[in-house]
Amino acid sequence: MRGLRTAAAVAAAAALAAGASAGVASAAGTGTSGAGACQPGTLKVTTTDAGESQAGMNHAGTYLRMENVGKSTCTISGYPGLALEGAGHTAIKTTARHGDTYFAKDPGEHPVTLKPGKSAYADLVWTHTGANTAHAKYLQVSPRGGNGHNVLPFDREVDNGTLSVTAWSAKLPTP
Repeated sequence: MRGLRTAAAVAAAAALAAGASAGVASAAGTGTSGAGACQPGTLKVTTTDAGESQAGMNHAGTYLRMENVGKSTCTISGYPGLALEGAGHTAIKTTARHGDTYFAKDPGEHPVTLKPGKSAYADLVWTHTGANTAHAKYLQVSPRGGNGHNVLPFDREVDNGTLSVTAWSAKLPTP
């Protein structure tokens, strides 16, 4: 009898998980073609020259480019996780603000489907007035806000260690 209850509980849990997964997939919207979430090790983040002209009123910015370097189509949404590092890769207290930046409107969280070799973009902006300046040498970027991250060269002066960033989008965020 006990084995039967255990089997019934396992079956109920599996049915609940399947229903929850279906709810998440349908809530993610159409156009994902059933692609699963992008996994650590399948995403490579770099900066792109497209954003190098972002400068004005003590603001500077660049675009983050996240490429699917895996062999399967996958989906991502949300905001990149960010952390500044100093010389010798020492941690710098970092505040990441999600939403509109000085140079671009935030597209908001939405699923972005990435075929192998395709990229998503986020606008990254900071100020450099000299107010409580963090002397960054590197930038950690976590594509999904988790522990897996890329470390990029980032020799910048960043006021208060504060960065503004838009959500990932299939195209460059625009004003």
